[in-house]
Amino acid sequence: MKVILTQDVKSLGKKDEIVNVNDGYARNFLIPKGLAVEATTAALNEVRMRQAAQKRRKENELAEAQALQKKLSEITVTIKSKAGSSGKLFGSVTSMDIADRIKKDFNIPIDKKMINLPEAIKTLGTTEVEIRLYQGVIAKVKVKVESNDAV
Repeated sequence: MKVILTQDVKSLGKKDEIVNVNDGYARNFLIPKGLAVEATTAALNEVRMRQAAQKRRKENELAEAQALQKKLSEITVTIKSKAGSSGKLFGSVTSMDIADRIKKDFNIPIDKKMINLPEAIKTLGTTEVEIRLYQGVIAKVKVKVESNDAV
């Protein structure tokens, strides 16, 4: 009997998959527990429509991420921080500082978890930072750390 899974079932398949199982297993376990529905033409059409909508949504998210990638690759984020005469910072610039500065200066909401910063920036100068926007879409942003000379 063909059934459409309504939830992930271990060792059987994932949600919205069409699987072939024994009649007894389907009628006595999967369908009564709400784990599956019988694969009628109406149910199959509904699943196809859901999958098409999900595919369109993913394509839209990818297009938005690519547009944001282009926008981010053209900007330079400038962060002012106190530094010593040797160019070392008193403290460091973290991914949260970078995310806050991008939000404040360019009005682009970036989560600090999206920024790939292996270690905090502790010296003056320009550093290139990767921002993971979507699976396979990575933007490179220049972060310029300047001395805050409030004399």
